[in-house]
Amino acid sequence: MRNNLFIIAKSGWSTIGYALLAFVIFSLLDLDLFAFLAFIAVVAFIYVFRNPERVMPFYQSNSLVVPCDGVATAIEQLEESDYAYRVDIESSYLNVGVLRLPMQAKLTSVKLVRGSRLAKDTKLFTLLNEYAKLVFTDDANNSIKVVHRLKQSFTPLTIDIIKGETLMQSARYGFMINGVTSLYVPNNFRLNLQVGQEVLASETLVGYFS
Repeated sequence: MRNNLFIIAKSGWSTIGYALLAFVIFSLLDLDLFAFLAFIAVVAFIYVFRNPERVMPFYQSNSLVVPCDGVATAIEQLEESDYAYRVDIESSYLNVGVLRLPMQAKLTSVKLVRGSRLAKDTKLFTLLNEYAKLVFTDDANNSIKVVHRLKQSFTPLTIDIIKGETLMQSARYGFMINGVTSLYVPNNFRLNLQVGQEVLASETLVGYFS
């Protein structure tokens, strides 16, 4: 995993750089309106790509925290599946886009598929949109699946972790702006989350493995 400890996420460096270059060029050419718009873009991109520190509350060792900022939009009980529940978290441009590990675990499977960035309410959203599917397994053999899927976004989904890598809970592992995260948990899990609840990556508790 690449270090990602700067106040601006690495995913945004090039975008902010291009906007800043446009501001300098327009300023030199005395194109005040365009220079002003470019400056607004720089400020907006700095906000969107912000990378704040998070202090994780003290939870038990078998805890699971949310991997992204947003709002819990659905909790569904699954049948005929390796997992018992699916928790959906929807993020917007106003949320921090940094993805953080929900538990101390090893990445046992990862799949990143580039695709379209259609709106969530379109019929082809789950079929065509860009997504990443990751499976994490801890020392007690508890396994969870995390699926990040982009909505309408101007920047691609980034995953900065490789298969077999073990990270601490709340460690940064990627970046996603404006997307939906689905968290799949097994039968031996006690949920501590409600639909409609605003969540913060590494700070909001999903529940505990029993």
